[in-house]
Amino acid sequence: MLIGNVGADPEIRYLEGASAQDSVKVASLRLATNERYRDRDGNLKEHTEWHNVTAWRSNAEIIDKYVRKGTQIYVEGRIRTRTWTDKDNKVHESLEILADTVQLLGTRADRQA
Repeated sequence: MLIGNVGADPEIRYLEGASAQDSVKVASLRLATNERYRDRDGNLKEHTEWHNVTAWRSNAEIIDKYVRKGTQIYVEGRIRTRTWTDKDNKVHESLEILADTVQLLGTRADRQA
């Protein structure tokens, strides 16, 4: 479960199926979550963590219609790790959240800005 702000307008794409009606909408976005805490000396610290979020079908539709840079959202989903080897034989790994639930937070005015 994550609550955060979207860092840039979401990327929307379609995966083609056997027919045009079978295409599947996919949304990808970067979500920033913030943690605030006090260090040993009592100073207030803030740490921002960035998450790659992927949403499919109806969740992707909600994101496409309503989510823009700065929108605050709630995401519930599963962690997925992907590993691949590039052309230079270097192994890369990325962590993403596969969204099962997406809810808009904040006010309607926030989403229209």
